[in-house]
Amino acid sequence: MPSQPSRFALFFGNRGFFPPALQASARGELPQILNASGHATIMMEADATRYGAVETPAEGELYRKFLEAHRGEYDGVILSLPNFGDETGAVAALKDAGVPILIQAYPDELDKMAPDVRRDAFCGKFSIMDVFCQYGVKFTSLKPHVVAPSSRKFADNVKYFDTLCRVVGHMKNMVVGAIGARTTAFKTVRIDELALQKHGITVETFDLSDLFARIAKLDVQAKEVLAKIERLKEYTNWDGVPETAFFTLAKMGVAIDQLIAENNLSCVSIRCWIEMQQQLGVSPCVLLSEMNDRGIVAACELDTGNAVTMYALSQASGNPATLLDWNNNYDSDENKCILFHCGPVPQSLMTEKGQIVDHAILANAVGAGNSYGCNVGRIAPNPFTFGSLMTDNGKLRFYLGKGRFTNDDIPEDFFGCAGVAEFDDLQETLQRIGYMGFRHHVSVAPGNVIEPVKEAFEKYLGYDVTIV
Repeated sequence: MPSQPSRFALFFGNRGFFPPALQASARGELPQILNASGHATIMMEADATRYGAVETPAEGELYRKFLEAHRGEYDGVILSLPNFGDETGAVAALKDAGVPILIQAYPDELDKMAPDVRRDAFCGKFSIMDVFCQYGVKFTSLKPHVVAPSSRKFADNVKYFDTLCRVVGHMKNMVVGAIGARTTAFKTVRIDELALQKHGITVETFDLSDLFARIAKLDVQAKEVLAKIERLKEYTNWDGVPETAFFTLAKMGVAIDQLIAENNLSCVSIRCWIEMQQQLGVSPCVLLSEMNDRGIVAACELDTGNAVTMYALSQASGNPATLLDWNNNYDSDENKCILFHCGPVPQSLMTEKGQIVDHAILANAVGAGNSYGCNVGRIAPNPFTFGSLMTDNGKLRFYLGKGRFTNDDIPEDFFGCAGVAEFDDLQETLQRIGYMGFRHHVSVAPGNVIEPVKEAFEKYLGYDVTIV
């Protein structure tokens, strides 16, 4: 996956009448702990300010220039308070940081409360938060209020902040490729490109005729096509699939990869029916599955909004995401349903390798044998975070929730790739989604990342979020 551990700029706050010796130990401890967990760090030189920390507005200006000189080398700032810290210097340093800020304060120890060793960062953290609020500086504060960098709780906080930073960083200046026009029947996937652009998300559109022309020009013996053939053969089971359909899908996979590389696309949505079936005799489901599995987010049915959502969730989770339908009730259990799609589910989220088949539903419209490419299988049990995006009067509106895939049986003749999903109150969730006007699609990624995604969306990116 493209999600690498976040890189952090470290800031140390000081207040002169508290012990300055604490700064040196913090400057040694914090980067060592973060580096050990995979996070690169940068710090202003120790001799740039008194004690290697920031106290005065003049020192804050030095730190601001340090950040400016290293722009692009950090995804977030960790503001550390080894002692009380000074809020005025912190504001001067970080008011234009442009990235998420985590405030961490060292705890006092009961046997070290004399004036020459006490920290009082417990109180100082409130002062920093207070003045940041006055100046409109966005920041993140996590529980507990004070925490030692060597503790398990701090490691959990860094994991949360890492997730938040990855979402914020990747959602800015992202480029979504929309391959094909919206299918006429699917008004549910309409999206406002200008609303997306106002939030730094660019949509680049490509006609299906361009994709088809690229496919026609590719020779099955071309180096990149042969490589794709080997990749697809290894990826899933192709027993019974006509050679012509297999080779067409391999060339289509190469053509889509070309579009992504040439236009530096962050993710794609693809019009997947019914021209592909009518003119090429294939369905691209397995290609989307394979792309998602190697970290290239791909949504079907030209659902650009959910391509954006999948991208955010995959960055947060660090695992592939997928696009599913809210599709079927599960017998009489009101808190379970079947989430399904024709086959774009990444192999890593399935119980085992899938089986490529003809599209049993579209065959009713295009005839049997004209829509091979569905990757049939079952989704493996695991907890997941889900969400979706719609645009509304220039705003980006998301819902987010969490659930779990179970190991409940699905009838063997059930088409596509599906899983039984369980929720705490499914009926209330469905009511909220329906009344808000969201579509029948839902983006899903493994793991529970709902809280850092929500904070990233609302606080740092300016999206509207509803927890369902």
